[in-house]
Amino acid sequence: MIISNRRQEFVAAAAAGAARKKHPGKAVLAGGFAGGLEILCTFPTEYVKTQLQLDSRAVTPRYTGIGDCISKTFKSHGFFGFYRGLSSLLYGSIPKASVRFMGYEALRNRMVDQDGKLTQLRTVACGLGAGVMEAILVVCPMETVKVKFIHDQNQPNPKYRGFFHGVREIVKQEGLRGTYQGLTATVLKQGSNQAIRFFVYNNLKSYFQEGDNTKEIGMARTFLCGGIAGAASVFGNTPLDVVKTRMQGLDRHLYRNTFHCAQMVLKHDGLKGFYKGTVPRLGRVVFDVAFVFTIYEQTMKVLDYVWKTD
Repeated sequence: MIISNRRQEFVAAAAAGAARKKHPGKAVLAGGFAGGLEILCTFPTEYVKTQLQLDSRAVTPRYTGIGDCISKTFKSHGFFGFYRGLSSLLYGSIPKASVRFMGYEALRNRMVDQDGKLTQLRTVACGLGAGVMEAILVVCPMETVKVKFIHDQNQPNPKYRGFFHGVREIVKQEGLRGTYQGLTATVLKQGSNQAIRFFVYNNLKSYFQEGDNTKEIGMARTFLCGGIAGAASVFGNTPLDVVKTRMQGLDRHLYRNTFHCAQMVLKHDGLKGFYKGTVPRLGRVVFDVAFVFTIYEQTMKVLDYVWKTD
């Protein structure tokens, strides 16, 4: 009986939380928790994607495709070879997700109507704002370090002994600005990423809720909504991801700016060059976004139950 009553209280708290504005502090905790778990599960596909994008402009490419990249990496470095560079992304994934969801909820709280709903345009604006925030505060410096670290580990004589050593060397040689290479491309990528993801996710969620924003749609449907939102973002902005990766690599000096980098990709690789690494990125992002939204929603329910903010 006690367990039943507590379950009812938990469900009631979750429904009330869905109906009212969400506390940004809860979003920080729930987002960070979801982001940390996600990166541990999906990093190998991120590693393969980055390898293929960096390899595409080599004089003599090492890999003929995804399978070849996986085979050679495993043969040379074993299973944990797919986790080289993990530390840079792990240290960034927690604050990245925290800033993203905190930014989204903070903007959403200001833009919702009295019924707790957003117009389509405002949903896009909230997602865009959240993406720009995470790009500037977290993603750009962390992604720059990650790409340079992975690129360096494939050189005959790697110069970075680890994440922190890599950061020190980059800042020492290039200054703080060295960790903000490709900022324009990163802002464009993350802004469009989150605009697409939150727009698609919220519309699918609303469809399943049938007009009642207090209705629970369940973990399976939440996972489905997140997965579709992730797939939409991949096809929508992989070109920006390719340009961002090249702007943050060790060969960044070959490009004058983001636009020049895009021109070089088009000149040397054609339109298909903008979709290098799409398949491994699709596999990672679909699961990534589905996983993060699901864990985020479930964690928020727990926080609404144990942390009263009214």
